[in-house]
Amino acid sequence: MLKIGLTGGIGSGKSTVAALFKSYGIAIIDADVIAHQLTQTGQPAVTEIAHVFGNEILNIDGSLNRAQLRELIFTGEKTTTRGNTAPVNFCTNASAS
Repeated sequence: MLKIGLTGGIGSGKSTVAALFKSYGIAIIDADVIAHQLTQTGQPAVTEIAHVFGNEILNIDGSLNRAQLRELIFTGEKTTTRGNTAPVNFCTNASAS
């Protein structure tokens, strides 16, 4: 089975191409959709992200403050490294359970 990874910057047409693929009956796995599902309020990933970045990335209702998280991740090498590591740690811990 042929597998294609669709990547590109903001506004590069990824959604358009994915919609075209879908119209031809090609199965689509959208990592953005999966990431949003995994980071809904109460999901274990949110707890892990808060553990790495601190509770200031949570809204009052416990939901993930995505704007705050983006700012933390993209403001320096140390935080970028932490941002790239947190999902790996979560996935590793989750698969060990």
